Amino acid sequence: MAVDIEARETGRRAPEPRDADPRTAPIAPILDVPDSAPSGRRAKKQPLRLTAEAPREQAPRRRRLVSPLIRPILAINLVALVLLGGGLLYLDDYRKGLIASEIENLKTQAIIVASALGEGAIDTAAIDPPQLQQDTSRQLLRRLVSAMETRARLFGVDGELIADTRILMGPGGVVQIRELPAPPTGPPVRRWLFGIYDWVVSLLPARGDPPPYVEHALQRAADFDEARRALRGETSGLVRVAEDKSLVLSVAVPVQRYKQVLGALMLSRGGAEIERSMRAVRFDILRIFLVALAVTVLLSFYLASAIARPVRRLAAAADRVRRGHGRTPEPIPDFTDRRDEIGDLSAALREMTDALWRRMDAIERFAADVAHEIKNPLTSLRSAVETVGRVTNPDHQRKLMQIIQDDVQRLDRLISDISDASRLDAELSRAEAGPVDVALMLAALKDAHEATQVGDDAPRLKLEVAKGQNLVVPGVESRLVQVFRNLLSNAASFSPSRGEIAMKVSREGRFVVATVEDQGPGIPEGKQQAIFDRFYSERPAGEKFGTHSGLGLSISKQIIDAHLGVIRAENRIGADGQVEGARFIVKLPVD
Repeated sequence: MAVDIEARETGRRAPEPRDADPRTAPIAPILDVPDSAPSGRRAKKQPLRLTAEAPREQAPRRRRLVSPLIRPILAINLVALVLLGGGLLYLDDYRKGLIASEIENLKTQAIIVASALGEGAIDTAAIDPPQLQQDTSRQLLRRLVSAMETRARLFGVDGELIADTRILMGPGGVVQIRELPAPPTGPPVRRWLFGIYDWVVSLLPARGDPPPYVEHALQRAADFDEARRALRGETSGLVRVAEDKSLVLSVAVPVQRYKQVLGALMLSRGGAEIERSMRAVRFDILRIFLVALAVTVLLSFYLASAIARPVRRLAAAADRVRRGHGRTPEPIPDFTDRRDEIGDLSAALREMTDALWRRMDAIERFAADVAHEIKNPLTSLRSAVETVGRVTNPDHQRKLMQIIQDDVQRLDRLISDISDASRLDAELSRAEAGPVDVALMLAALKDAHEATQVGDDAPRLKLEVAKGQNLVVPGVESRLVQVFRNLLSNAASFSPSRGEIAMKVSREGRFVVATVEDQGPGIPEGKQQAIFDRFYSERPAGEKFGTHSGLGLSISKQIIDAHLGVIRAENRIGADGQVEGARFIVKLPVD
C-alpha cells in the first residue's frame, strides 16, 4: 500500500508530513481570494471573522460570611430540641405528684392535730354529749400548728367557726394575721429571670380547672366542701386557686371522741413550696436545655460548614474554569476521600472538566488537521490557476484544467467528510438507540454490495452467522451501517482481483463480535492504531491520488466508541508466518 502523499506528474510538491504538534498549527489559514480588483492585482488577505456576539460576562459570585444552609439546618435541629424542652418544662404529672404528696402530708398533720384536740380540748363536765371547749381549743390549736406553715380552722358540730390560727383576740378586738409576700432578694438579673420564668409558666396550658378559693368574712363549715364532709365523718382534701393564681391546698378531718364527731379541723397551706420545687426542677431542665442548645447550634454550624465549604470551593473552581483563559493543573478540588455525595460531586466535576478539556483538545486538533488537509489542495489549486494563465500549449492547459477539476473534487469530498465528522458527536448524542440485529444488517450490506459490484474481477463477499445466538445490540442503525460500509469499502479497495472478503458475526459473552477480513497486503507494522487517526491514509499502489480523505476509519472508531464498543485492526497470519490480509474486529455490548 502506498501512502496518499504522492506528487502529481505536473511537478507539484507533495504535502509535507504532519509530525509537529497539531495544536501549534494554525486553526484557520488566511486565504488569497480574488475580488473585483483589476487584473494583475492580488486581493488583500482577509481573515475569517465570527459575527455572532459573544455571551456577556457574568460578575463573579459574591462570597457569603454565613451559608444560607445554616437556616434550614438550625431549624430542623432546633425544632425537635425545643419540643422536647417544652415538653419537659410542662411537668404537669410531676406537679400533680407534688400536690398529691402535699395533700397526704396535710392529712397526716390534720389527723394528729384532730386526735390531740379530741383528747385535750373536751369539756369533761358535759357528759352527754361531750363538747369542745372554745378557749382551750383555740390555745391548743395555736400551739399544735405553731411550728407548721399551715393555717388551721376548727368548726363546731353546728358548723360555726370555733378557732382560726390567723385570728387573734387582742385588747382592741379581733386581729387577723395575713402573710405578706417576701421582699425581693438577690441581684436584679435574678429577679428579671424569675419574672420571665413566671411569664413563660403562665403561658403553659394547665390541665384541669381547680375551683377558686373564696373566703367570706363570717366563715362557716358550709362554705367549704371538705369541712362539710369532715362533719359527716369523712376525711378529704381539695385544691383551689386564689385570686393571685397561687394554689391553696386544704384538708379537713373530723375531730372525734369515741367515734363521735365533735367538730371539723381544716388545715390549709399555700402552694409556694410546690412552686419552688417546680421552679428548681425547671431551672435544672433549662440549664441542660441551654447546654444542649449551644451544642446543637455549634454542631449545626459545623454541619453547614462541612457541607457549604467544599461546595463553595467546588463552585469557585468551576467559576474559575468558566472565566479562565488557560488550563490550570488542578482546577477542581478533590474531595473523593469523603465517600459521600460531595465526594461524588467532586469526582463528577473533575471528570466533566477533564472531558471538557479533552473535547477542546480534540476540537483544536481537528481544526489544525482540517486546516492542514485543506491547505494542500488549495496550494495545488492556486499553483495551477496561476500557471494556466501563462501556458499557451493546449495540451498543457488541458492537463492543468484536469488538475484543477481534481483538486476541486478533492476539496468537495474533503469538506463533505469533515462536515460529517463534525456533526457526528451531536447526532449521536441526540439520536435514540434502538435494537439492531447485526446479522440482518450485515446480510443487507452483503446484498447491496454484490448488487453494486460490476465485472468479474470484483472480490466476492462471504457472510458467516452463528446459529441460535441473540445478535441484537442497542444502537443507531444508520451509523452502524456506516461503520461496516466503510470497512467493506476499505476491504474491497485492498482485495486482489477475484479475492474474497469474509464477514463473520457471533456472540461472545456480553458482546456481539463482527469481523471483516480481506486478502490484501495487510497493515504496515506498527500502524494498527494509527490507521484510525484522522486524515491518515494508506492506499494501494496505483490508486488515483486524492480519492480518499482519510476520515473513514476515524469516523468508524468514533461511532463505535459512542456505542461503548471496541474496534481494532490486525493482520491475518498464515501457517508459514506470512501476512495473508487484514482483519477488522468490532465488539458491541448487548446491554
